Amino acid sequence: MTLTVKIIAPDRTVWATEAEEVILPSSTGQVGILTGHAPLVSSLDTGVLRVKTGGKWVALAIMGGFAEVGNNNLTILVIAAEQGSTIDKDKAQFEYDNANLLSEKAKTPKEILQTRKNIEKARARLQAATFSAA
Repeated sequence: MTLTVKIIAPDRTVWATEAEEVILPSSTGQVGILTGHAPLVSSLDTGVLRVKTGGKWVALAIMGGFAEVGNNNLTILVIAAEQGSTIDKDKAQFEYDNANLLSEKAKTPKEILQTRKNIEKARARLQAATFSAA
């Protein structure tokens, strides 16, 4: 038995597949979803979503959203998502390093909040790009 997984961004369906397991970056920590999972609605943080399909793990960087589980269907609504294998690792590392440097220069509460969000996004992209299922 498998889960039917749909990851939907405002502009497109990012991913639609059958999966054995999904690990979500929820706002309360990592949540693992297997077949037969109890109904659930959860908010998602910016982070790495992992999907096990065909015995292999796939990582996606997501920029927050919501997930709903019921009857072996998992629907994930995200602000944005990117499959890790399509992300340039060197560029992701540069963006992460640059976001950290800019955070040191932030002075106002608005600048500090924005730089923290930029670091979260850059970290998610870097982690997804360098994901290796050992």
